[in-house]
Amino acid sequence: MAVPGASLVPVLLLGLGACLATAHSPTGVECILFNEEYMTCTWGSGQTLTANYSLYYWYENRSPVVECQQYLWERGVRIGCRFEQSEIIQFQPFHVRVNASLNGQTLEIPSNRMELQNLVKPEAPVNLTIRNMSSNQLQLTWSSPYPKAHCLEHAVKYKSNKDTSWMKQEVKGDIFSFPSVDYEKYYTFYVRSKINNYCGNTQLWSEWSVPVFWGNNSTSKGRSGPEPPGSPRHPCSVLTVSPWLVAGVAEEQLQWFWIHTVLIPIASCLLLLVLVVLLVRMERVWVIIMPRIPNPSKNFDDLFITHNGDFQEWVGVPKDVVESFKPNYSESICHVSELPSKEGYEPLQDNSSHPPGVPGPQEHGPYKNSYVGV
Repeated sequence: MAVPGASLVPVLLLGLGACLATAHSPTGVECILFNEEYMTCTWGSGQTLTANYSLYYWYENRSPVVECQQYLWERGVRIGCRFEQSEIIQFQPFHVRVNASLNGQTLEIPSNRMELQNLVKPEAPVNLTIRNMSSNQLQLTWSSPYPKAHCLEHAVKYKSNKDTSWMKQEVKGDIFSFPSVDYEKYYTFYVRSKINNYCGNTQLWSEWSVPVFWGNNSTSKGRSGPEPPGSPRHPCSVLTVSPWLVAGVAEEQLQWFWIHTVLIPIASCLLLLVLVVLLVRMERVWVIIMPRIPNPSKNFDDLFITHNGDFQEWVGVPKDVVESFKPNYSESICHVSELPSKEGYEPLQDNSSHPPGVPGPQEHGPYKNSYVGV
């Protein structure tokens, strides 16, 4: 006879196994591409793993499914996979599948499609250098190990030994100008980087760089507060300012003071004075700048004073040429008078003796008056 409820035991065991498997299954896969040199995909962060998971990956429409070649281990359990640079292809959809078998059950860690260019985490900046640009301005420069410097944007954080909080400012290039400093303070600077929006879409910042210091640390008895999260902790990160370093900084500041406040103004005044003297002494420059109005009266002084207005003599025309233009002949005078008209004048000849078409004596021509020259 069957025991009541005996058939429910296998079902309960299967359900309990599934619940345990779910409880021990990691939450997801996290992949990070470090400085475009290598990539790691990890799972089970902060959890205790009891099974060895296997990772399979492929690129969409490009390559077949491949198993991880280099697993990451912790306490004898796989916690991730490392990809070398030859296995990384950016701007191609990347897929992973992570699964394991535990107590006859298949465990799988969920993962989404990834774009590797959005998973780049650059290395922290190096070679931080501070220069005195003027009496109260500093310039901070650095370099980045990331191979594509144009794809980076940076963030600078700084504070003095008298400040209680860190100041942060984002910078597009690799130069940060600090406009106003206090020589009685001791400043600390950090820099970090991330990929800008032109080369990817990520919020993965690099680690903070090794700090660089500037100023006088003689009045500070220690750091003004705890270091912010993410600051590197390295024995070389803490620097002490020796009296020789302070003296060197003061001497350099004094040199810049004399150069900017004394030497440069004097040199500028001397140069301006030389230019003014040259402008005064160079008549050609005055003629170009302020041209003179010509006075033609001087050119005709000889015409009116020496030659008494004789243009031909002033020009230099020979006398024989002048005489050749004078007239050497005379003309007789002709007097003209008007005769009065005579009425009742009768011709001596008959009109019949005149040829046809010619007016007779009684006919008058186009002019009634006749003129006789004497």
